[in-house]
Amino acid sequence: MSDPVLSIRNLNIDYIGAQKDFHAVKDVSFDIAPGEFFGLAGESGCGKSTIAFAVSRLHRPPALIRAGSQILVGGRDVLTLDDEALRSFRWREVAMVFQSAMNSLNPVLTIEAQFYDVLRAHTRISRAEARERAAELLRLVDISPDRLSAYPHQCSGGMRQRIVIAICLALNPKLLIMDEPTTALDVVVQREILQRIDTLRKQLGFSVLFITHDLGLMVQVSDRIGIMLEGELVEVNEAQTIYHAPRHDYTKRLWASMPKLHGEQIREEARS
Repeated sequence: MSDPVLSIRNLNIDYIGAQKDFHAVKDVSFDIAPGEFFGLAGESGCGKSTIAFAVSRLHRPPALIRAGSQILVGGRDVLTLDDEALRSFRWREVAMVFQSAMNSLNPVLTIEAQFYDVLRAHTRISRAEARERAAELLRLVDISPDRLSAYPHQCSGGMRQRIVIAICLALNPKLLIMDEPTTALDVVVQREILQRIDTLRKQLGFSVLFITHDLGLMVQVSDRIGIMLEGELVEVNEAQTIYHAPRHDYTKRLWASMPKLHGEQIREEARS
């Protein structure tokens, strides 16, 4: 692997409680190469989103990243950045599509205004230049620039999702984090969005950290996949190896939990 875009080493994250701390991420280490589509899968509550928030330093108390953890983006340790450096780092180096992204747009601002807010906060750009850049980004995600004057409620769920992705690409980040980016969308729209992201990744050269509990969806688009279990990274391998020859028992159980379209249907009796 060439120098990784993202390198996580010995990441430990706790949520501090009044009576007992919860160890959410346990000594996790992995790399993402330039241009790589890396999937992080596992059941709800296993620590996937906690890792995603750590990469962008978005955690707030009671979350605590323990000493000895290291998160390198482009060789720079994110955990040592001050507030001003973090402001420059976010969106330029790493951008994040959050869960329920299509609901993260401001309902009282036009699409153009929301592009402008991001561009103005990080660049010295005129309103006309921002509109031209926004139109260019919308075309990248197959949306007509005519939609710049629309409000979010005037766009479909799939369009809003693609608009959020376009906004995240406004400053050409090296790494795009996507935390359950296709939640609440039907399977056809899910596939269209992921195929578009994959095309843009190859076209623009950014890397992707794709987080989901849907292993079947992930294996279709990822180069490599990491499997999370109760805060631990229990397996990392090529996507096709994860599919055809998983090594960890938990990965095997994840595949076994998916309904089969063909073959004998077996119903297991509920256990007390």
